[in-house]
Order: sequence, then structure tokens, then C-alpha cells
Amino acid sequence: MTDVKHMKWWGWGVEGVGFHHEDKPGFAPFVVNAVGIDVWKEPVPPIDFAEVNVPESVASDEFFAALTTIVGPEYATTDGLERVVHTYGKSIRDLIRLRDNVLPRVPDVVVYPADESAVQRIMALAVAEDAVIIPFGGGSNIVGSLEPVPTETRTIISLDMGRMSRVLDIDEYSNLATIQAGVLGPDMEEQLNARGWTLGHFPDSFTHSTLGGWIATRSSGMQSDKYGDIADMTKGLRVVQPGKLLVVRPIPASATGPSVREAILGSEGRLGIITEATVQVHRLPAKREVLGYLFKNWDSALAAMHDIATSDAAPSITRVSDARETAFSFSTSKASHGISGQVQKALFAFLQKRGWNLDEVCLSFIGYEGTASNVSHQKSVVGDVLKKHGAITLGKGPGALYDQKKFDTPYLRDFLLDRGAAADVSETAAPWAKLKPLYDNVFAAANKAYAEIGMKGWIMCHLSHSMHSGACLYFTFAFTHDGVDPIAQYDVVKSAIQQAFIDNGGTLSHHHSVGVEHARWIEDDISTAGADLVQGMFTTVDPGKNLNPGKILTRE
Repeated sequence: MTDVKHMKWWGWGVEGVGFHHEDKPGFAPFVVNAVGIDVWKEPVPPIDFAEVNVPESVASDEFFAALTTIVGPEYATTDGLERVVHTYGKSIRDLIRLRDNVLPRVPDVVVYPADESAVQRIMALAVAEDAVIIPFGGGSNIVGSLEPVPTETRTIISLDMGRMSRVLDIDEYSNLATIQAGVLGPDMEEQLNARGWTLGHFPDSFTHSTLGGWIATRSSGMQSDKYGDIADMTKGLRVVQPGKLLVVRPIPASATGPSVREAILGSEGRLGIITEATVQVHRLPAKREVLGYLFKNWDSALAAMHDIATSDAAPSITRVSDARETAFSFSTSKASHGISGQVQKALFAFLQKRGWNLDEVCLSFIGYEGTASNVSHQKSVVGDVLKKHGAITLGKGPGALYDQKKFDTPYLRDFLLDRGAAADVSETAAPWAKLKPLYDNVFAAANKAYAEIGMKGWIMCHLSHSMHSGACLYFTFAFTHDGVDPIAQYDVVKSAIQQAFIDNGGTLSHHHSVGVEHARWIEDDISTAGADLVQGMFTTVDPGKNLNPGKILTRE
């Protein structure tokens, strides 16, 4: 079968890799306090795949044979494991359903096209036979963008883009690269780096997500403050639609009517299958530093992030955790010995003497990239802002550790699920003036939801992306579930948080897209007229509802 890489079917990441707490002495007491579970108790692992009830494929022999003719016999399959891998993303809802053997509908066939021509032929066949196509990149989505409609009776194709994974061309004078949509983040960067370039896009899911997936969900990366998010980076597109090929030329700017490029961004496969993108790339920076800082409290941290965003500074990363997430970060640190442990104790003693409440301290990471002189200048400008707000510089050590561990956090969800707790994330963006009230009211809504379900819960937050007019707040929440109906309990908490976003001037998602998880709030976010416009596009491009139906809008 194909050598396309996939995550393990039951959880995040690579088989055999997971979160371990034994070398982190602060973690166990932190988790007991936060969600009331004993991390030392025997975990309950996921079921064996042999126990999974995989519905039979409804694809006819003739249909499967026709797909095989297009992609080759080794690149079309009805194998049960392959179909389950392509059924869900990696939200807590997805992972709980997999563990509970809940698979009401799975794709009937998984295909791996090698090129755009094959995608066009698959599209033509699917429309002619009234089948459904769901595009699949890395499988990291957390809002239900991948799952089939449970009541769907037509044949469902999961179109895995993993074979289309090459950097096709770099226009070095224009700083543009044309890249196939199925390339995973690390593979793309390896190809770009070999020629001295980088896209600069590093979402949390980087190791297990694709360029096409980023575009289809309007992804943002950790360095979006400098490089922009994927919507800023994407200049040209090739999109296979029923009976058509949509081509958006890589123009730096255009005033030719409503933006077709923008319509494809965030469309989750509903307006076609993205096969290629031309994106702006940058020369690898001569110097890169990520420094750690401490703020006295959340208010001073938010004020500093605002002032950096509206200054002449252009850091690549501006991230700051609230006190609760800072406590979590400290709990995942390995035991400090020798000089480093003594320095940490001395620093905290010094801060206490200065009147800092260590329970309110906020940890920040700020990144700088460019020439040595530019990095020095940026650090100076940012340093003046931080000094004004009383921040303490921690140096390069914490930043280096952040860089090493930045893609590992999702493994923690599986660890907690094994021990009877559920954890997930919700993120939003709002104007600077609304951030603090939004933050306070989200916490109040989450805690009210925990009381409603009668479970001990935790919520924490970090500011992850700064923009001139506002910022993204990224909330992580966790609770001990009752083991009877954890999804119902999750719905109470998740809904409370999302509704608080809307009620307090935030968007329903800054960079995780809509899928089915957020669809119920879409009209609150973009207005009924806006939803009408989106519906009109879907109906025009896909009158037969063959392209990933049921996502973004709930009217269908």
C-alpha cells in the first residue's frame, strides 16, 4: 500500500510516542488540583482495533474498479483501518468516539491520487455517480471538517492528498513557491530549506498537517506576527471543481472584484479540491532567537502585547500565558538541579521581595528573526516596551525549550483520556479593547458549565497571535468526566465557551475553522446575509452536494 504517513488511528501523533510525567515532579500535584485525577493510577488504554466495528463499505465493485483505474490498484482501498483513519480528525469528540467504538459512517473508499489530472477524473466520476468526496490532508482537524454526515447513504470517497507532496518551483526573484497541496509541514520545509527558503508557517499541528489543509481551514502559525497567516501567504491556487478547474493567478494584489482567492480560503473542501498553491516564501533568517519573559500579572502582559503590536517592532512570536497556563507550564518542567535550580529559586525570591504574587505571574515567549542587526534592533524596541510594563527577562533558555517542545502538547490529551479526563481547546480573536472582558467572561462561562455538569474542571489561556487591531486568545479546558456520557458533558462546556466568544465580541474561531463543531454559530459570526452569500457559493459550485456536505453551514 501507499507510503503516505498517517497518525495513529486512536490518538495524536506517532505510534509509540506519548506524554510522560515521571520526570516532571510538579505535574501530578498540578493535575490533582486542576481536574482531580491521580496520574499515577493505572491508565485505561484505547480498545484494540480488532474490537472496532467498522461498517461495511457500500462502494459497488464497478465504482471501486473505476477508481482503481484512475489511481492504480495500490492507491485505492476499502481496508477497515485505512477507512477509520480517514473518518475523524483529532478533537476530543473524535477521540472519545473512537474509544467508544462509535462509527456511524466511515468513508467507503480511500484513494491517493498522484496528480491534478487524477483528481479531476475522480471528481468527474464522483459527480457522475452521485458520490461524496471528502478531501484529507494530515487528519489533524479538530472541528469535524473530515467526518461524513452520519445519515449519508451515497458512496463516500476520502481523497487523501498525501502523494501530491512536492515543491514544484521557486521563483526566487518574486519570493514565490508553487507547492502541491498534500505536502506535510516538515516535508515542505525540508524541501524549501534545502534551497535557502522557508514559508514561516508553524501551527501546533505542523508535523501532521498539510499545505492544502492549512488553506482549507485558514490556519495561523506560531510566527504569524511576522509572516502572516496562511491567508496572507497564499497568492495563487489551483482548485478542481465539478467539470472545471479554478485557477487563481499569483498576483501580489488585485482590485478585480470580490476575491475568489478569499472564497477558497477556509472553504473546507466545499468549493473544490485544492491541488496546488503558490505561496510567498522568505529567505532563511540569518539569526533566530526566542526569549522568555515574566510579567507580574495578566493585565500588564496584555498591555505590553498591545503596545508591541502598535509599535515599530516586528517580532515573529508574541505569546503570553495567563497565570493558570503559566502554572501548567511550570508543572511540565523537569526537575531543576544544580545551578539552574538555584537560579530559579533566587529569581522567585527576588520577585516576591519586589511585591510580586507568584500565583499571578505570566510567562511569555517573544521571537525575533532576521539579520543580526535587525534582531538586535527588534529586541531593543521590544525591550523598551517590556521595561515600561515591568517585565523580567529570562533569557534564551526557556525560549529554546519552548522551541523544542512546541509541537508536543497535543499528546497530553491522550494521556488524560487514558485517566478519565477530557481536554480540548477553543480560540478566538477580538479587538484589543474587548480582550480582557472577553477573557473574564469566558472563564465565568466555563466555570458555570463545570458546575452544571457537576465535574471538577480547569481552564487556562494564552495570547497566541498579535495583530495591529487585536489578538487571538487561545483557551485550553479540561475536566474529569463521569465515564457515562463524556460527549454530552463536553458539549455543555464547549458550547458555553463558544457562546461567550460571540456574546463578548469575538469570532467563533481564529484559526481552527468551522467544520460541524462551530457551524451553529456561523450566522451569529457573519450575519444571516453573510451565511446566505456562502450558501449561494456552495449551491452554485456544487448543486449536487457532492463536496464535503454538512460543513460550515447547518441549513442543509
